Amino acid sequence: MKKFVFTLGTTAILSAGFVGAASASTSGTYEVQKGDTLWKIAQNHNVSVDELKDANNLTSTLIYPNQTLNLSSIKEIVHTVKRGDTLWSIGQHYGVTVEEIKEWNGLTSDLVFPGEQFKIKTAQAAQSQTASAPVAKAAPQAQQPQTAQAQQEQAAQAQVAQEQAQKEQEQAQAAAQAQVAQEQAQKEQEQAQAAAQAQVAQEQAQKEQEQAQAAAQAQVAQEQAQKEQEQAQAAAQAQVAQEQAQKEQEQAQAAQAQAAQEQAQKEQEQAQAQAAQEQAQKEQEQAQAQAAQEQAQKEQEQAQAAAQAQAAQEQAQKEQAAQQQQQQSQQQASGKSMTVEATAYTANCAGCSGTTATGVNLKSNPNQRVIAVDPSVIPLGSKVYVEGYGQAVAADTGGAIKGNRIDVFVSSDSAAQDWGRRSVKITVID
Repeated sequence: MKKFVFTLGTTAILSAGFVGAASASTSGTYEVQKGDTLWKIAQNHNVSVDELKDANNLTSTLIYPNQTLNLSSIKEIVHTVKRGDTLWSIGQHYGVTVEEIKEWNGLTSDLVFPGEQFKIKTAQAAQSQTASAPVAKAAPQAQQPQTAQAQQEQAAQAQVAQEQAQKEQEQAQAAAQAQVAQEQAQKEQEQAQAAAQAQVAQEQAQKEQEQAQAAAQAQVAQEQAQKEQEQAQAAAQAQVAQEQAQKEQEQAQAAQAQAAQEQAQKEQEQAQAQAAQEQAQKEQEQAQAQAAQEQAQKEQEQAQAAAQAQAAQEQAQKEQAAQQQQQQSQQQASGKSMTVEATAYTANCAGCSGTTATGVNLKSNPNQRVIAVDPSVIPLGSKVYVEGYGQAVAADTGGAIKGNRIDVFVSSDSAAQDWGRRSVKITVID
């Protein structure tokens, strides 16, 4: 990789650096590393990009790895401490001693912290500060211009090489554009690092603040504990006084209670005597009332027995008449066929008990073949064949089932709707 060739003004300054460049930091120069940009180098040394360009006669921001840049003509540099820096590493980087850095910045300790800024004086600046010899002593160096002239001739030859390098630089324009993009990315990265350093400083400050707050809280807690202790003592004393007062009050109350108890006992004895007298009278009245009640109950039971006997007799007569009528109907209807109007019903209708007139539980027997009939036409208990329904038992009646009408039992509302109202032929089998 070709190194940048400086113009006449800077070549004389840097020639000593090139000759003895065993370490870039000892001669006030910097050797470009891979990934470096002018902006990054300027930030690391706390100088501007324009100062770097002026000090090295650069016409653009393009630089190359292993290229040597002059820093000695920039008399004073401000270095911002980064994580991992020490005074020794900073001195090694700039070619100065720890004691010089401490003297320039008034330091009494070797401790440094990220974010601190230190002034670093370059070799040229240090020489300008320590040069106290009179002008006359510069005479022995009168031959120095001749050496500079030879160096200028060498620089002219280097200029030719620079022009060739410039041509190669133009050919690498595409790479230069990538370098610009890299500089931008590097700049953003360094900004992120700066933000991280600020975060560290903020965390340190926050930690100190939290420690101070903890100390303050501990003080408050101690004062609160002392206050609570004093309150507890005062409460204990008040408790003793209260207990003494309560004891005296209880003694007075006990005396009053004793007197009240004696009075109450006297009144209770009087009340008991009065209650005993009233109880005896009450028991006598109750005995008389009990005798009257028993007599009335006995008469009522006799009347109920007579009424029940009368009702049983009437029911027996009624059942006997119904049985005779049913036998007559069975004799008339047995084996006959007729056409009737048939509807359907279920056991789940509103107000329905689910039990037929003859006691069949349709809810427990949803598949039972049962029809409701007019007993005067088809006697209850008859077996009837119904067209489209099958053999059924006439086991139920209905308020609307009169004459030649029947109601067939089905298990669901949908089946009842499907049946609808129809005329069917039925045959009384038995």
